[in-house]
Amino acid sequence: MSANDVPETDWQDKLSPEQYRVARCGDTERAFTGKYWNCHEDGIYRCVCCGNELFRSDEKYDSGSGWPSFWRTNGDNRVKIVQDPSHGMVRDEIRCAKCDAHLGHLFDDGPLPTRFRFCVNSASLDLAPKPEPEQP
Repeated sequence: MSANDVPETDWQDKLSPEQYRVARCGDTERAFTGKYWNCHEDGIYRCVCCGNELFRSDEKYDSGSGWPSFWRTNGDNRVKIVQDPSHGMVRDEIRCAKCDAHLGHLFDDGPLPTRFRFCVNSASLDLAPKPEPEQP
């Protein structure tokens, strides 16, 4: 069974109410309230629903927006972009490519070299420590 085939009741059992509301229902957490907006720990930011490795702490930066912001993803095909016409505007929504969880939005006002700002809800993420390099 793929993550897209998971019944909603299973998502509700697995996730906290806030995680469910954000990741599965497309809500947005309030700025400056999420656990990762001001986090400076090293690691890999994974999708809270399926564990897909979305972003690395090395590409995280302080955008001043109040949400975790990244200038690129952790490799190709980690996220997908869909148009979001809500709230009287059209924005680029970012979703987990593996399970379709709502992550946040993509803006073109980020730093070089990409100029991207992947603005992500903390409730959609789980920070895992970076794996230790293999010893020879």
